[in-house]
Amino acid sequence: MNYSELVTVMRKLALEAGDRIMQIYDADDFDVKVKSDASPVTEADEAADALISAGLRSAFPDMALVTEEQADSHDTQAMTFLIVDPLDGTKEFINRRGDFTVNIALVEDGVPTRGVVYAPAKGRMFYTDALGQSVEEQGPFDAETPGQTRPIHVTRPDNDALMVVASKSHRDQATDDYIGKYAVKDMTSAGSSLKFCLVATGEADLYPRLGRTMEWDTAAGHAVLAGAGGQVVRFDDHTPLSYGKTGFANPFFIAYAPGVALKGA
Repeated sequence: MNYSELVTVMRKLALEAGDRIMQIYDADDFDVKVKSDASPVTEADEAADALISAGLRSAFPDMALVTEEQADSHDTQAMTFLIVDPLDGTKEFINRRGDFTVNIALVEDGVPTRGVVYAPAKGRMFYTDALGQSVEEQGPFDAETPGQTRPIHVTRPDNDALMVVASKSHRDQATDDYIGKYAVKDMTSAGSSLKFCLVATGEADLYPRLGRTMEWDTAAGHAVLAGAGGQVVRFDDHTPLSYGKTGFANPFFIAYAPGVALKGA
């Protein structure tokens, strides 16, 4: 695997998809449909998916590809595959709240090893470099020419004063009850895979998710967090969250900075 080429392509496609998404986001109106699972999908999801899929298939024609918007891609049993959520946080997009991201990741043997998370409305982009170290690129962004980056790393948590981030659109009582087991200094709500990135940069220590997610929702953020020294484990038994599961559905999970004294369910 040529990780340098992979990262270059993923970064470029994420930025191009982000530009297309923002064209639609800034329009007076856009189409919203409802998928078979009752979740919303917009023309921005579909346009970004088409752009990213075409780019990845051109650059890596022999690699399996899984994307949220292409159901026929979900039967792959490959050990190594690319996985894409072209617009994570569709509800944030529809409500024009800005907390949406473009997500592209590489999974190898069940582990997300490289990924890019781009939040075009926030002007923030995070990715793993060729060596697997996570960085945040400083804008303004140019798809053809990478800008200045800074390495990011999880913080050393204080278990008597934890910084917690939770979902903005999917917060529930079970999540609040679990967070209540910790000594929390501050709570932040964020949408999409940005929550992983906030832990990766040290802006948060803990992100518990007690709700439905799919692997394309989490793989890129997981890779960024892992490349910054963080971990993602199952909620039930605290074993590592793995990828390539049948159906690509995730169990509940916890993303955190090592040093957080995890509580049981």
